Amino acid sequence: MPKFLYTSFVFLFIFTLAKAQEKEIEPPYNIKTVSFVQNGSNVVPIFELGASFEIQFDDLFGNEANYYFEITHCDYNWKPSDIPKTDYLRGFDGQRITEYINSFNTLQVYSHYKLSFPNQFATQLRLSGNYMLKILNEDKEVVFSRKFILYEDQCTVAAQVKRSRNLSNIDYKQNLDFSIVSNSITFQVPTQNVKVLLFQNGNFNTGIKNIAPQYTIGNQLVYKYDAETQFWGGNEFLYFENKDIRAANNNVGRIGSNNDIYNAYLYTNQARGNQIYTLYQDVNGNFVVKNINGSNNEIEADYAWVYFTLSAPAFRMNKDIYITGMFNNYSLSPEYKMDYNTDKAVFEKAIMIKQGFTNFQYTVADRKGVIDYENAIDGNFYQTENEYTILVYYKENTDRYQRVIGKGNANSINIVN
Repeated sequence: MPKFLYTSFVFLFIFTLAKAQEKEIEPPYNIKTVSFVQNGSNVVPIFELGASFEIQFDDLFGNEANYYFEITHCDYNWKPSDIPKTDYLRGFDGQRITEYINSFNTLQVYSHYKLSFPNQFATQLRLSGNYMLKILNEDKEVVFSRKFILYEDQCTVAAQVKRSRNLSNIDYKQNLDFSIVSNSITFQVPTQNVKVLLFQNGNFNTGIKNIAPQYTIGNQLVYKYDAETQFWGGNEFLYFENKDIRAANNNVGRIGSNNDIYNAYLYTNQARGNQIYTLYQDVNGNFVVKNINGSNNEIEADYAWVYFTLSAPAFRMNKDIYITGMFNNYSLSPEYKMDYNTDKAVFEKAIMIKQGFTNFQYTVADRKGVIDYENAIDGNFYQTENEYTILVYYKENTDRYQRVIGKGNANSINIVN
């Protein structure tokens, strides 16, 4: 191969790698309870530009390992932006996380890590947009990564949840109608420069993208689609509570301690797809770490093996069932895949979870990780209370990156025909 062709090939290969889409990396077994925290509560990682927030996680090895962090600004499609790091980051990344403390009075030993923004390294994010936060080990290898999004308050998003207009799925789907208007930005070519991201219950996996405005009225962008902005309604999240880890609380059938840590055996869940809709009060997939006998939940809440059991005799065996929620970032990793017990004719799985109040759901996916929302274990109901988020991305013709200029929310508790 001629030298100049070889050089060109290498350059193209390196450039392609540099522009590869950033994807979240699942944490290893010893990293648990990864969560973004704001004002003391676990939240969906969407923050207003300039706001303070934290990421927290536990290392079950409990050996006070050294972890580092790295931040990458991304475009709408989660590819690294074509801007220098100094443009979007004031201060430094690549620093060691220095705020950590070991667990206290727990059977499961762990080290609890906390990384705040802004922090003592003067790390401050200067631009809105998509970000990927990577946690690295001493060898600068990525241990896990998480997406988060910063937005500006530059536009208003008015949204409403409606029932489907298609009679074939009117009882199973929910549709988002919304409009975008800005008093500070005059949209340039909105059909090309304005993009939206819609998702359900803080789960980025449900995201609907690349929806252009249906029509414009002056500087107002109107989205009144039917099929393009529809979501399957799903069902209310299930939950269990083990704030007192030594007692059987809500949806915990019994407690055991034949291992080194406590075991919580949940009552068997029945597949709800063929049942009528029943309102369960939930927190839309979120969780709360809580030990009622401790004063500092971050380090005094213990871990337990939680045993899930699902009776779903009508389930088709060519797909897998996973236990998901914000407690595991809706992960479809093998750690959360249920096994079928042929003797009992039920699906089972044991997962180590930090004590408190935890929402979860059963998710059906094929071998490639494609989620089957239509044939959900617990069915789809238009009455289900879901929280929807709408993010507005904008890039003017002269901009070098995509800004997130607004955020809107809608709840299906106020669903209309």
